[in-house]
Amino acid sequence: MASNLYVHFPFCRRKCTYCALHSRCGSAQAERNAYVRRLAASLADLPCPRRFRTVYFGGGSPALCSLGPLLRLIDADEFTVELHPLDVCDRLLKELRDGGVNRISMGVQSLDDATLASMGRAYTADQAERAFAAIKEVFDNAGIDLIAGYPVESASPAAVAQRLARLRGWGLAHCSVYALQQEPDSILGRQISRARKEGNDSFLALLKTDDQVLDEIRETAAFLESIGLMRYEISNYAVPGRECLHNLAVWRGEDYLGLGEGASGRIGLLRTQGMISLSELRRPDSPCVEKVDPEYDSVERAIFRLRTREGVDVSDRPQWRAALERFAAEGLVVRSGDSSYRLSARGTEVCDSILAELV
Repeated sequence: MASNLYVHFPFCRRKCTYCALHSRCGSAQAERNAYVRRLAASLADLPCPRRFRTVYFGGGSPALCSLGPLLRLIDADEFTVELHPLDVCDRLLKELRDGGVNRISMGVQSLDDATLASMGRAYTADQAERAFAAIKEVFDNAGIDLIAGYPVESASPAAVAQRLARLRGWGLAHCSVYALQQEPDSILGRQISRARKEGNDSFLALLKTDDQVLDEIRETAAFLESIGLMRYEISNYAVPGRECLHNLAVWRGEDYLGLGEGASGRIGLLRTQGMISLSELRRPDSPCVEKVDPEYDSVERAIFRLRTREGVDVSDRPQWRAALERFAAEGLVVRSGDSSYRLSARGTEVCDSILAELV
């Protein structure tokens, strides 16, 4: 079985406006408890010892569930739990620490109160700051997520710098910075579609251009570097030695077991989606499991390495070399040694185009 585990918790207080991921809002405690019992039954089926190199509890908001039954079943070298700022309290943090968790990722998303309200996040930047300070009292290895390019938020360099400045004293070990994806099935996506249909120019004027979003990400990257966080993957920055090992495992093409309604997984040539019971792996007709072609598997495992600071070695893929050499001449990738390539700063901005040409 895989040495990395991802567990998905679909429960949320409310749907964030930018989100189109699988989630359930307003669920009863009994429903959440039943979900945990199903996950625990699957984990109990694993052979002992149930120790992983990395474990990641994501969502949704995992802390809306009682996590104790799961924490008692597994441990890991790196054990991450995602937290919503409104979940943070001393009791929960101590329960997680005592249960073997040693890394926290808190979804902040914005440091602007008007933007947070528009996103439906239900807290202020001050509340997020206090929540993170509480986390740092218990967990040294902790970071946050931010979203760049949300419509309400000012994209001026002065406004971006002012927002980021408040992070200077947080003691971040890690930060993920994602460009806003205008998902058609999200609340925001439907608002944009309706505004275009109705000719609502005042709303449409709030939308950021690609250049504005890239400028914000560049400014954020420069700020994070100034406080000691280095970019190690397109969207991720960390104090050296604090990179997220779980995410690195995925980008390096390692196997990972995915459990939960919104979880994906990769085990050998099997790809799983939404699997809760491990028995699905033994069912030839399981809707949760797909077997992929060996060549597809090989390409998939190799290609995402290019997203990381480590880059990709093409010694066994000479067909990629000509394209990568052309990208190197254009300043989009950097070659190291005879066969290794990594993205340049400019290349991170057009990574999808580079990957599309390689595959």
